[in-house]
Amino acid sequence: MADEFKEGEFFTLTDEDGVESEYELIGTCELDGNEYYALVPVGEDEEYVILKVVIDEDGEQSLETIDDDDEFDKVADIFEDELFAEFDYDDERAEEGNE
Repeated sequence: MADEFKEGEFFTLTDEDGVESEYELIGTCELDGNEYYALVPVGEDEEYVILKVVIDEDGEQSLETIDDDDEFDKVADIFEDELFAEFDYDDERAEEGNE
């Protein structure tokens, strides 16, 4: 089940070309009865990706890309608010000015 996964867990994901990559879970959210994961590629300088948790008829869980633009935008807004809410940009700019 999805609630077995906690932030900081690692996943090996396979893309549509069969290439495997390691990702770290940095956050989860729920919207309209669906669960979503925000993951960052391990050892790479890329932004995070958002995937939807899908459970098939056999109870198997998989992570899939979000095809609906409106759904993606709503979920992305939630993650932006959650992941960056505690980061104070004004404090960072003040520190940069003091260097």
